[in-house]
Amino acid sequence: MNQILFAGVIGLFLTLIGTPLLIKFLARKGYGQFIRDDGPRGHAGKKGTPTMGGIAFILATLIAYAVTKVITSHSPTTSGLLVLFLTAGMGLVGFLDDYIKIVKQRSLGLRAKAKMAGQLIVGIAFAVLALQFADTRGQTPASTRLSFTQDFGWSVGPVIFVVWALFMILAMSNGVNLTDGLDGLATGASVMVFGAYVFIGTWQHGQSCANPLTAGAACYEVRDPLDLAVVASALMGSCFGFLWWNTSPAKIFMGDTGSLALGGALAGLAICSRTELLLALLGGLFVLITMSVVIQVGSFRMTGKRVFRMAPLQHHFELKGWSEVLVVVRFWIIQGLCVAVGLGIFYAGWLAIK
Repeated sequence: MNQILFAGVIGLFLTLIGTPLLIKFLARKGYGQFIRDDGPRGHAGKKGTPTMGGIAFILATLIAYAVTKVITSHSPTTSGLLVLFLTAGMGLVGFLDDYIKIVKQRSLGLRAKAKMAGQLIVGIAFAVLALQFADTRGQTPASTRLSFTQDFGWSVGPVIFVVWALFMILAMSNGVNLTDGLDGLATGASVMVFGAYVFIGTWQHGQSCANPLTAGAACYEVRDPLDLAVVASALMGSCFGFLWWNTSPAKIFMGDTGSLALGGALAGLAICSRTELLLALLGGLFVLITMSVVIQVGSFRMTGKRVFRMAPLQHHFELKGWSEVLVVVRFWIIQGLCVAVGLGIFYAGWLAIK
């Protein structure tokens, strides 16, 4: 269990001291944020704020995980490495998008097809690899069965699994990306969900089918639950430290580098911990904000009318007169409630099989 503590503390420390160094470097290079002309007027003052801050917590997470393994003399696991691969891979796609926006002075960054291709390559690689590397018990990092609080139903087969995994990865990556519109909003919400996965991984480890003392009807068939908790802790700590600099008024933005990485990490944790459908509850704020965009676009195309003053949802409330800080704090409360409900259902699922 020391691994979880070390990973979180190291990640927190690295982003607390490393993010201001990144801010200075990005400011010196002139790598500042573009602000949309059609956005809320209050955002105009954010123009030029250093972006690509996701670099800080991605590197901090990778270093925290590696240092933790050295300190505790534990070997990395396939599941942990795959989630980190997905996180870094999606972050690389986001970095290319951010870099083109800044250096090429092209506000939309990567072309849509190129961005999608990058996400597909990383996502497919993760999904295919997650069905390999069976352990001595025959357990692979991911399962071809659907899962809620654990696997259920019949196997959907490897092809459908890859499609399903891609859907989750793209949905969560774009969900976090849409949420990242106000200072600290996506970062704080992500910290809560990663905290939930620290608990889930720890609990699954204690009730693992791999443990002869707990093997039986009431146990979890998850390959590396403790290491997934270590990865979640490293992410939680790194994002928490980054939040110090990202909260209002933000000194740095995570950019697509960070939002795509966080979405990938959340999807990877859900897939490897066999809590795929539960992620929709744990990450309820991301789902809510994504749905606001879907509703807005769908309504406008079908009726020519908008449901919200502006989408994503956080900007609707800004235009209603709420301050940015008020929107962020209230949305954090919503996210906290989503995590509480999700963990409650996860525990209820355990009681149902016990």
